[in-house]
Amino acid sequence: MEEKLLDSYAELIVKVGANVQKGQYVVIRTNPCVEGFASLVAKKCYKAGAKRVFVHWMSSKLDRVDYQNATLEELSSVPTFEEAAHKFMVDQLPVLIWLDADNPDGLKGVDAKKTAAIRSAKYKVLGKYREARDNKFQWTIAGVPSLEWAKKVFPSKSDDEAIEALWKAILTTARCLDGNGIENWQKHEDDLKKRCAYLNSLHLSKLHYKSKTGTDFTVGLIPGVIFLGGGEKDLYNHFFQPNIPSEECFTSPMKGKAEGLVVASKPLAYNGQLIEDFTVRFHEGKAVEVTAKKGLEALKSILTLDEGSAYLGECALVPFDSPINQTGLLFFNTLYDENAACHLALGTGFTELYPNFEKYTDAEIRSFGINKSLSHVDFMIGDRYLDITGTTEEGKDVPIFKQGSWAF
Repeated sequence: MEEKLLDSYAELIVKVGANVQKGQYVVIRTNPCVEGFASLVAKKCYKAGAKRVFVHWMSSKLDRVDYQNATLEELSSVPTFEEAAHKFMVDQLPVLIWLDADNPDGLKGVDAKKTAAIRSAKYKVLGKYREARDNKFQWTIAGVPSLEWAKKVFPSKSDDEAIEALWKAILTTARCLDGNGIENWQKHEDDLKKRCAYLNSLHLSKLHYKSKTGTDFTVGLIPGVIFLGGGEKDLYNHFFQPNIPSEECFTSPMKGKAEGLVVASKPLAYNGQLIEDFTVRFHEGKAVEVTAKKGLEALKSILTLDEGSAYLGECALVPFDSPINQTGLLFFNTLYDENAACHLALGTGFTELYPNFEKYTDAEIRSFGINKSLSHVDFMIGDRYLDITGTTEEGKDVPIFKQGSWAF
């Protein structure tokens, strides 16, 4: 890929995604195989004024070794240095940049129940640090091709061709293949904000999803909770773009108010495993029944992480003709695949969507109906036949989606 385009992409990540400010710490989380691009992003951070850039290296290969050789008890413990790192994240609130280059098959075959038990146990120690940072720092996640990921998406291409093809797809969906990513993102941001403003003006009480593929599902909404899309601000008024790419207008629904069946429209890559051709049935807000032709145990493990993991934390509206869907690719990566079409998320909801959320404790906001969990797992339900009808607080039905795309 041309150096000029990679430079432009790195600029987009640092200036628009993370919006690094002078004097801030930055943590870059990524895989060693993309060290070159991570170095470019680090240089951009320093140029933007960062006082120090730290790198947190991640490797599914090493994770696999741990999961297959260390005991559940040992992996569930939190050593002092790991807790100290989380405390640093709370005390200093560094900007977090996740350059996602994960191998979709990196943890394939690893015991899903074991990994779920480990996450649950560690959250009991580390969860307080995550909660203490919520809504107080800038963060962004953006994709960078690894060879394993590229070959998963383009198995028939040579190694170099696959890397080049995935770079092209990433830059296309990030709106920066023409080298004008920052300008293009501003236009996209304006469109998302206009759509959210309209949705918020309707004061919706529920959404009904219906598709001839089998989805027939109703979800209740929380009075006053907004739809949000594109960039957002932390409590210190720093504007940032959490996801590059992003096509969604999303909200957090009322816990306990979801009924019916949803049929997944795309496979879900979860913890290195692929869950395919699956359905989820909800009753009184909870996922009570799931089916899957592949990855059923991994799907079930999502629902048993904690009390809130079987409830919904997000409803996201994405047109079926989104730039990501137009590529015709399955990325095997939730950041991209969730932005191809409408999706739901099992697990925690977004407290920042509640009016004046900063005036309430976390417990108070959760009591208003926003779900809490240590997990947040997005899965795609949008297809070309999906209709979504909103019902206002006054009982008026309003078309939101028609045949997979915006009805307004």
